[in-house]
Amino acid sequence: MPGRPSDPGDALVPFSSQVHDPVVYSVRHGLKPPIFRVYVAWSRGNLLHVACLRERTPSESGEDDDSRHPEAQAGGVVVEVQLQGGANGEISEAQQRRIAYGSVPAFALLQSRRNALMAASRMQFSSFRTEWRQYVLEYSSQIADLLGKRKPPETVIDDPKMFVEPLEEETTLKAAWDLVEIFYADNDSKAFLPENLVDWLADYDGLLSATEPTVHSKLVALQRKLVDLQVVEDDPDYWEGIALGLAVGWLDIVVKLLRLHGSYQPDQLDDRETENGLVEAVAVLVSTMPRLRPNLPAGRLGQCYKTRQDFIKAWEKWQGHVNKLDYSAFWVQCGHRQTSEGLRNLLRIMLGQLGSLNGSTYHWMELYVSHFLYVQPFTMGLEGMYSLAQKCIQLKPAPTYSGLTGILLGVLGENTEVVLAECSNIFGPWMVVHAIELLTSENKQAEMLLHEERYNLGGISIEELHRLVYAQVLSSHSLTWQIAPTYLASCQKQGLEICRLYELENISLSVMKIAGVHHWKHGRKGFGIYWLQQARDEIRLNKIAQQLFDCIGKSISDDSFKQWEGLIELLGSEVGSAGGLSFFTNFKKSLHNVQEGATVTAARQSMQSLVQLMKSPSTPQRFWLPLLHDSVKLLNWRERPLLTVSETNLLLNKLQELSIARLRPDFADTELAPEALSSVRLALATNLGRAILEDC
Repeated sequence: MPGRPSDPGDALVPFSSQVHDPVVYSVRHGLKPPIFRVYVAWSRGNLLHVACLRERTPSESGEDDDSRHPEAQAGGVVVEVQLQGGANGEISEAQQRRIAYGSVPAFALLQSRRNALMAASRMQFSSFRTEWRQYVLEYSSQIADLLGKRKPPETVIDDPKMFVEPLEEETTLKAAWDLVEIFYADNDSKAFLPENLVDWLADYDGLLSATEPTVHSKLVALQRKLVDLQVVEDDPDYWEGIALGLAVGWLDIVVKLLRLHGSYQPDQLDDRETENGLVEAVAVLVSTMPRLRPNLPAGRLGQCYKTRQDFIKAWEKWQGHVNKLDYSAFWVQCGHRQTSEGLRNLLRIMLGQLGSLNGSTYHWMELYVSHFLYVQPFTMGLEGMYSLAQKCIQLKPAPTYSGLTGILLGVLGENTEVVLAECSNIFGPWMVVHAIELLTSENKQAEMLLHEERYNLGGISIEELHRLVYAQVLSSHSLTWQIAPTYLASCQKQGLEICRLYELENISLSVMKIAGVHHWKHGRKGFGIYWLQQARDEIRLNKIAQQLFDCIGKSISDDSFKQWEGLIELLGSEVGSAGGLSFFTNFKKSLHNVQEGATVTAARQSMQSLVQLMKSPSTPQRFWLPLLHDSVKLLNWRERPLLTVSETNLLLNKLQELSIARLRPDFADTELAPEALSSVRLALATNLGRAILEDC
């Protein structure tokens, strides 16, 4: 992004001036020394071009030597150096291309829906925002599925000693996308942000640090250790693992571990009855912990409460049970010291004692979540969440910088620039381009920031700038240049001009035509029409309009025409050879007045609409008789004639033209009754007579 490295504050998107540990890359150039000059230049994506030049020695200046050793005597070589990609190189180049191609349909569909909603003038603003939020959430879900789905367990047999899954498919990119979705796209989850962070941490805790321990890494180690343990309650790691899981709200894991306690063995129940009762009491308290959320995923424990008032009552009651057990006299009768100490530590965690929470977490994010669960379950608002995050970072400072931390702090601080900068720095232009749709869906400040046209960017917005950068990255690779026009086409200021200059427009139009035909054939007719319009495919649009005429012309006065209303409005009045469909809006208005008009003024307006329709050359001849037949009621208006003599003669002439046209073999007749023409002629004749008498 523009800006001087010495002054990050002047950049449009602020960047961190903090210097991190350098990364050393080996350049295998194959040249013999001495190398007297090296040039470094950016290439596509995360590639650097490194040009190494060597100075030829006098002994190498002979022409014969050069011919015998062409490689050894080369004057220089240019090599490509692949920098470590976003997400610490955890995504291969082939996977990145798969993501790039897979995200195109979702991105294009969202843009088409945006254009359709913006073009629908009848759409109310509130309805527009509601529909748009739903479209963005669907788009986000499609991208999230593309980045990876959690696989179901391979075995149907429940192993009591298998309670945590290793992180095989999860990536930092997927974690960052889900984090942005929680705060920006999912409007329904904003009332339950703390609980959503608990779920997010359950999925991605193992990604928080690659070098330092986390709750997930400790539980994975415990799971391996339990295979060889006979008496689990004697091992300190067993109780530590339970405390770790409880601190971050993984209640199902906690209960599963507690049920591994030796007092549950059938041969020990009689001798360890009090001890088993205490373990079971703690397990019941854990499994019935109140949760301020609408529902829980399958397999998760807790009691859900949707309203704050109900949750507060349940929380106070539950904490009373925890306190009662903590002061119970049964602890004196417990003969196993490790069990007594371990269970009472769990009670201290549930009571929100800071010392126990701090000792049962490793990363600041884990401590952050534990505060939401046990200390401040009623925390609401991003300002309070940001303040708490800063305190947790001070208590547990991370030894290494994490991109997820930067994104979360940017989100909590309501700083869109920081979120964009972190996404760009860690994951590259793909993440920025596709995440912008989430950032601007509900946040008006972000929408103004990213959509505002800026003079110092050549009159384009930051959103368009990022799309152009991403299109440039795609265009620079032989395997992805084909999808660049899709993103260029979404850039109204410069993208379309770039397509024209580099003759990419034909490629883009071909792709749009293919997409339109595909959607139409598979029943998604609205999307099909939209893409054909984008491709300016007049031939196919005219054929579609002709099909609609054939469907509507036979039953225009029936309610069944409503199913085609949306398609007709989408086609608009730009379809030339079919005569245009702009008359349909006027016809609907006229038909509504025919059915509902009770006053003379409303009836007169209906007849004026009818006359205008009959005069218009865009009204197909096949619709004349249905229009006139639907107006018979108004032609026989009791109070007074609604048409003048000249207007009645116009309609009679149209009716005569229709009678002659019906003699042609290619005339497409309607499904009206045979006497429809006669009834219309009689009504017009009656109206003509009454109009003549009124003029006298």
